[in-house]
Order: sequence, then structure tokens, then C-alpha cells
Amino acid sequence: MLDITKDIQSLTTFRRRSGEFMKQLKRTKRPVVLTVNGKAQAVVQDAEAYQRLLDIAARADVHEAIRQGLEDVACGRSRPAKEVFDEFRRRHDIPR
Repeated sequence: MLDITKDIQSLTTFRRRSGEFMKQLKRTKRPVVLTVNGKAQAVVQDAEAYQRLLDIAARADVHEAIRQGLEDVACGRSRPAKEVFDEFRRRHDIPR
């Protein structure tokens, strides 16, 4: 969870105290939002925490693909694999 008192900082402050911020990122695993003229411009995150985020996103993509596939089957928008492969062989003149 973002702590607005510590995790939103100006880019200037981040540049001046980057070593401290790197330690904070590693310790807390929370991202830091960097601002320029009071507006969010970038997010800096510990590499391990970022990898964890990528892994979660990949799993979510897989779950969504499975959900869509099951919905296609339930709505009759699928065909048996044997039928698809037979058609593919005929179309591309591939012997059995």
C-alpha cells in the first residue's frame, strides 16, 4: 500500500537522496511516485517487487484466457480439435 507521506517525492529530492531511496525501496517493497512541478511523472520500484508485479499480471492474463475459452465452449463458439486438424490437413494437402 502506498504511504503518501513517504512514497510521493519530487524528482529533485529523489536525485539528491537516491541512495536513501534505494534502501527504502528494497526495505519496503513499495514504489515511489516521483513528481515534477507537483504532478506525478514516474514510478520507481525495487526490481524484485516489479518482477512480482509482472508475475501477477502474467497469471491474470492466463486466468482471463482460460475464462474466455470456457465461455466460448459454453456459448458454442468452439469445435473439436480433431475436426480442426482434419480441416487443416485437407486445406494444406497434408497426408495422415
